[in-house]
Amino acid sequence: MEVKIVDETIVLPSLPPFHEDHTLALSHIDNDRNMQVNFRYLRAYVNSSSSNPADPVHIISEALSKALVHYYPFAGTLQRRSQDSRCELFCSVGQGVPVIRAIANQSLDSLNYLDDPAAKFLEELVPDREYEDVLMHPLVLQVTVFACGGFSLGSSIHHSMCDGFGSGMFFNAMAELACGSSEISTKPVWERASQLGPRSPPRVEFPFHEFLLLDKEFSAYKCNENSSSSNLSTRECFHVENQALERFKGLLHEQSGGKKFTTFEALGALIWQARVKASKIPSEEKVKFAYSLNIRNQLKPALPSGYWGNSCVAMYVQLTVQELLQQPIWATAELISKSKRNATDEYVRSFIDFQELHYAQGITAGKGVSGFTDWRHLGHSTVDFGWGGPVTVLPLSRNLLGSVEPCFFLPYSSAVHGGKKKDGFKVLVALPDTAIVDFRIEMARFL
Repeated sequence: MEVKIVDETIVLPSLPPFHEDHTLALSHIDNDRNMQVNFRYLRAYVNSSSSNPADPVHIISEALSKALVHYYPFAGTLQRRSQDSRCELFCSVGQGVPVIRAIANQSLDSLNYLDDPAAKFLEELVPDREYEDVLMHPLVLQVTVFACGGFSLGSSIHHSMCDGFGSGMFFNAMAELACGSSEISTKPVWERASQLGPRSPPRVEFPFHEFLLLDKEFSAYKCNENSSSSNLSTRECFHVENQALERFKGLLHEQSGGKKFTTFEALGALIWQARVKASKIPSEEKVKFAYSLNIRNQLKPALPSGYWGNSCVAMYVQLTVQELLQQPIWATAELISKSKRNATDEYVRSFIDFQELHYAQGITAGKGVSGFTDWRHLGHSTVDFGWGGPVTVLPLSRNLLGSVEPCFFLPYSSAVHGGKKKDGFKVLVALPDTAIVDFRIEMARFL
C-alpha cells in the first residue's frame, strides 16, 4: 500500500483562549521519566454511502479548532526547566496543532480495516516526529483518506500531556463538537501542580526501593532504540472470547480453592508467565509485572471529573523467573490482586514525594519489565465524528511503564463492520520475533 502526504496545516483555536503568554506547570506524575515518550495510536473509520459525505479532514480540523478553546495546552510547547530538567508547558498567543492530510491507494476492507498490528504500513498512518519536534508540538494528528472513502485518524501525543483517560476525554470532546454540539459535556481542568504536587516536606512511606532503582544512565526505551535487528519485536493480537475467558477464570477459581479474580488479574498472570517462558529469560533474573492503575478516586479528595492529566500510577509485582514459572497461574493472579490494595492516597502521595526527592538521580524499574494497560473502559472505541465509532483502535507505541514490549487490553469497536458486535475483546502484545511461536503455544493451552 502507498501512503502519500498531501499537506500539513496548523490548526488554531477558533477563539483566543488567552491573551498573554504564560507557562503551565505539570504534575510530578506527568514528569515521571516513563512519561517522557511519544504515544502513538490510530483509529479507522468506515465511510459508506449512507454515512457523512463531508471531508473528514475538514470536519476533524474544525472540531479540533473548537476543542482547542478548552484544551489549548495541546497547542503549547514543552520545555525543560533549567533548575531540575522537569518539563513545563509554554503557551504563546498564535500557537496551534499540526494536522497532516494524507491519501492511501487501497480500501480499508482490503487491509482488514487496519486490524493487523504487524502490518508495516501502519507506521505511515501515524505521525512519528523527532523528539525535539515532539516537544515543540506535543499533539500532532494525521487524517489519511483511503480509496473507499474511509479514513484513519493517527494521533501522536507526548505522554507528559495526558494518559489514555485524558486523551479519551479530549477526543470525545472533539467528537461532540464535530456532531453539532455547541458545548462539551465535561470541561477540562488543568491544576496539575496543585492536585498532584509533592508535600512539604516530602516523605516516602512506601518501600519503592524494593522494585525501583536509581540510575540516570539506564533507560529501557534507549535500549529499544539501539536494539539490533535480531532483537526486534513483533506485534500480534489475540482474540479473547467470553466463553473461553470464563472457562479459564473458572479453572483458576477451582485450583485456588475458591478465590475470584478479575479478567485483568487472571489474563495478566497468564500472559506474563507465557511471555517470560517464551522469551527464555535466565531463571535467576528478576522480572516485573508493571501496570497502570487509575488513582482518580483513590485520592483524598478525589481528582475533579475534568482533570485530564496523567492520573495513573505504576504498580509492580516482582518475582524471579524461576518463581514465576514454578508457581501456579492463580498464585500470580493473587499477587496482582494484592498489589492493587497498595493503591491508596498514601501510596500516590509517597510516589510523588519519591519523584521529588530522587528525580535527578534517575528513577527506573530496570530490566525485565512487562508493561500492561487496560483500554477497555477509556472511551476510545466510541469516538464518533459523524461516521459512527471507529472499526479499529490500535496503539502503536512500544514504550510503556519502562517496558519495550507492552500489552494492551483493547475493546472491540461499537461499530464493528457488518453491524454485529464481536464477542469478548482483543489483547495486543509485543514480543521478540524469536518468542512469538512459543508464546502462541502457551496461550493456546488455556484460551
